[in-house]
Amino acid sequence: MLIQPYLTFDGKCEEALEFYKGALGAEVELLMRYSQAPEAPPPGMVAPGSENKIMHVSFKIGESTVMASDGGCRNSTGFQGFCLSLIVKSEAEAQRFFTALADTGQVQMPLGPTFFSPSFGMVTDRFGIAWMVNLVP
Repeated sequence: MLIQPYLTFDGKCEEALEFYKGALGAEVELLMRYSQAPEAPPPGMVAPGSENKIMHVSFKIGESTVMASDGGCRNSTGFQGFCLSLIVKSEAEAQRFFTALADTGQVQMPLGPTFFSPSFGMVTDRFGIAWMVNLVP
C-alpha cells in the first residue's frame, strides 16, 4: 500500500509548482492542463477561463511523489488538519529547505534541536501547506 498526497491549489498550482521547484528541487513527471483533457470537465466544475490551468500534475520531491491540481479555480483553498513531513539528512539541508519554505510563509516552530532530532522546525508555506522539517541522521 502507498499513500501519496494530492494537493489542490484552486488556481495557484503552477505558481506553487514553480515555488517547490526552487525551494525543494521538485521535478515534474507529468503535467496536463484542462485544455489537454480528452473530455471537457462537467459544466460548472471549473471556473470559466481556466482552460490553461493545471488539471493534474505529478512531481517528485526527493524520493516522494506529490500530485496536485488547480481544482475548481475559485481561489478558495484552505489546507487544514495535516502537514507534510520533510525528512532530511544534514543540518545544511534542514536549514536550506526550512528557509526556502518560510520565504513569505509563517514559521510555526523555529528550526532547532529537540529531544527527538538535532534539527526540527515547523513552517506553513506561502500556499498554506504546513511542513515539518526533520533531520534524521
